[in-house]
Amino acid sequence: MQKGNITIKDLAEQLGISPSTVSKALKNHPDINIETRARVNELAKKLNYNPNPIALSLRSSRTKTIGLVIPEIVHHFFSSVISGIEDVAYDAGYNVMIYQSNESYNRELIAIQALMNSRVEGILISLSKESRNFDHLQNILDHGVPLVLFDRICDEIITDKVTVDDYQGAYAAVCHLIRTGCRKIAHLSGPPGLLIADFRRNGYIDALKDNNLKINRDLIIYCDNFKQALIRTKQLMNLPDPPDAFFTVNEFTATGVVKALYDMGIKIPEQVSVFAFSNGLITQVTNPALSTVDQHAYQIGQTSVQLLLDRLMNQTVVRPFIHQVIKTELIIRESTRF
Repeated sequence: MQKGNITIKDLAEQLGISPSTVSKALKNHPDINIETRARVNELAKKLNYNPNPIALSLRSSRTKTIGLVIPEIVHHFFSSVISGIEDVAYDAGYNVMIYQSNESYNRELIAIQALMNSRVEGILISLSKESRNFDHLQNILDHGVPLVLFDRICDEIITDKVTVDDYQGAYAAVCHLIRTGCRKIAHLSGPPGLLIADFRRNGYIDALKDNNLKINRDLIIYCDNFKQALIRTKQLMNLPDPPDAFFTVNEFTATGVVKALYDMGIKIPEQVSVFAFSNGLITQVTNPALSTVDQHAYQIGQTSVQLLLDRLMNQTVVRPFIHQVIKTELIIRESTRF
């Protein structure tokens, strides 16, 4: 018999008493004599018995569990978001059930269904890259389950949302590159239709326009991971008129740019500057360390779950949905000029 998987039935069999007697003894019910209560609690402690939260929830109609769906756990941004969510949720007495979509729409559907089947009280989700149909999100709301979208959101679903100011973060980053002398700035972008990618791309474009620089569509490329960046960076640098800076949609893409430039013998930032988006640990350990836009991931997690908890604790109160926008911050390091 494994510790940690002990049931009331197991305790009853070992003690030679009925499960109902064990259940009452664990609750210190006065119908059970002191000696029996002591025997039950001693064995329960010895075998590390813990009440089954699902079974308890069936009796109370509350699971005290919230669901979380994210694209990737390995991403430092999302792991920081999880930390923020868990810290607030646990302080409020809630457990967090986590699924990752691995950037798959179908996996996202499966995760949502699993959470609904588990009777979670609310759901937080950051959408996969593939998500373009949002019926599964509307279904959550139609079943009366509170929903909060964060980071990767959509306009089609009316619910509470938490994002950073992706547009302003990108705009400020590109303006910094321009102020430090860069004029031919390439943008390695996320997929069209993903709102965070669209906002960052628009911030990049408007920064160029406001500084009277030409928009060169050849320098705007869909490229949002390390492997693609290794290839695309070399292609761009082999153009007759190559870029003198890169602004990337995330930090993984930026590390690919740094590696490619290093392989080509191009000095950073003396010849080419690199500016990332998202302040993961990887931005601090590249050589040179990456200038980046800090999204405050932990704060996103805290804010998102607090919105959800507010809904759960005030379900009889009709309130308008909230879209909380968190300000970004430029972190200037050695990959750009000062």
